[in-house]
Amino acid sequence: MCGIVGAVAQRDVSEILVEGLKRLEYRGYDSAGVAILDDEGNIGRARRVGKVQELDNALIEQPISGGTGIAHTRWATHGEPSERNAHPHLSCDEIAVVHNGIIENHVELRERLRGLGYVFASDTDTEVICHLVHHEMKSADSLLAAVQATVKQLHGAYGTVVMDKRQPQRLVVARSGSPLVIGYGVGEHFVASDQLALLPVTRRFAFLEEGDVAEVTRREVTIFDTDGNPVEREITESNVTHDAGDKGQYRHYMMKEIFEQPAALQRTLDGRLANGAVLPEAFGDNAAELLAQVKHVQIIACGTSYHAGMTARYWLEQHAGVSCNVEIASEFRYRRSHVFPNSLLVTISQSGETADTLAALRLAKEMGYMASLTICNVPGSSLVRESDMAYMMKAGAEIGVASTKAFTVQLAALAMLTGAIGAHNGMTAETQAALVQSLQMLPSKVEQALGLDDAIAALAEDFADKHHALFLGRGDQYPIAMEGALKLKEISYIHAEAYASGELKHGPLALIDADMPVIVVAPNNELLEKLKSNVEEVRARGGLMYVFADVDAKFESDDTMKVINVPHCDEFIAPIIYTLPLQLLSYYVALIKGTDVDQPRNLAKSVTVE
Repeated sequence: MCGIVGAVAQRDVSEILVEGLKRLEYRGYDSAGVAILDDEGNIGRARRVGKVQELDNALIEQPISGGTGIAHTRWATHGEPSERNAHPHLSCDEIAVVHNGIIENHVELRERLRGLGYVFASDTDTEVICHLVHHEMKSADSLLAAVQATVKQLHGAYGTVVMDKRQPQRLVVARSGSPLVIGYGVGEHFVASDQLALLPVTRRFAFLEEGDVAEVTRREVTIFDTDGNPVEREITESNVTHDAGDKGQYRHYMMKEIFEQPAALQRTLDGRLANGAVLPEAFGDNAAELLAQVKHVQIIACGTSYHAGMTARYWLEQHAGVSCNVEIASEFRYRRSHVFPNSLLVTISQSGETADTLAALRLAKEMGYMASLTICNVPGSSLVRESDMAYMMKAGAEIGVASTKAFTVQLAALAMLTGAIGAHNGMTAETQAALVQSLQMLPSKVEQALGLDDAIAALAEDFADKHHALFLGRGDQYPIAMEGALKLKEISYIHAEAYASGELKHGPLALIDADMPVIVVAPNNELLEKLKSNVEEVRARGGLMYVFADVDAKFESDDTMKVINVPHCDEFIAPIIYTLPLQLLSYYVALIKGTDVDQPRNLAKSVTVE
């Protein structure tokens, strides 16, 4: 969430900064701003509420030019979305700051700074940083020293970039809990919260570690660790590709990404299955030795990734023969938990920077877990760097805030993890081969499921006047129902909840009437007859149902039930297949409701604060 871009160059950087912000729009934001040190040594600033295009238009009308600058897209935490709360923030027209994260002791710092005579122009926690830096500059011999002194007084999370008009052609950046990357050019250098922002100007990057502070000039980058010692951070060549303007033939990124799933799944499977088995090397160079020792799995994740973990629990316990707990990262962090012997900690995150998940990993390292594995889509992200093993998803850039292809690829990764662990816990070669065969058929089965597009678009019309919905599933389809409910509420703003269908009679039946649509996922498995009984409970109370059912499940449409037949698939991969129609349903309902599909209100793609 939020986006940072900074540049130090001989050329004018205004277009570089704005283009970088545009490439970070997918992360979610409510205002944007830029501050540039001009040729006369003054800081020019422009800020606008709304889209980056509004900022771009303002800069066309009143250009700001210069070779050193910082820019930011803000997702409001402290203070409403407004121009006065938008970044960059200034102190005495000398210090400019952009910041991602939350300063937890900002109230205390604000009162101290007011006592020193500083006047606050915003409601943000960020403004304390620029005033603190300005105050420290009174006794420090450099901007670097002032920032180093400032961060020692901050409690919370921050990725921050500071510019001082009195020390031109330099930026000082600091990272604690919120990602920052340095981009290396020729006679120019850049900083950003995400390498995607800088791909038009460089392919060479170094990721700052926790506690790092760096001084960035045109000619060099100097990085210091949390103790103030100079350190080297590996510079890597990025092969990430992303065109922020290319939706192809699709109206929205979300729809494009839904239809990219067969290719994304094929990429994640390629080279990782052979001879009827999962290759452990898919999880890292030392994975074969570590996975052989696993007797318990603890999965930590948030949001959509949590639903992937919930599904994997069924697979791991049924097929791999190991116990599995799944917990929301923000809950795991703040309770005492027991670590079982030979426990593998698995974190799941599309971005690899999810704040609660990253903090949970760091906590788990102190608790005695045997090893850690992350399932992630972004090479070089914090979770990848700090885990013992990493499964790189290869899903490609996902721009829509509501996750689609990342979710199905996460499920495929967890299915492979099931096979890799099961091979050491009694899973027969025959069962392994069947699992691998199911996975190899996955891309084509997903392609078939996408063929339901037109039928689901027509079905979505029924939701035009709806404000609530229930989703039902049993067994490993229960987390899929949860994911379907999340997608609907995320992008259509319909209140939606999911229940294990056996729970209907324990309360949710009280909600059933003709205005409460009930969406059911019904593969042809051993729980089908139980599920049919739950369907009859809804029908008996006047509910209207929408059933996504296996072609062999023998559901028939009537006045109280509309049935969409889903292509038959193996039971193991059914959770992945039944995800597709629920994604399509949420998309088409959102179109009818007229919401912002790719950037739904109040949400951010990458949640890098608690």
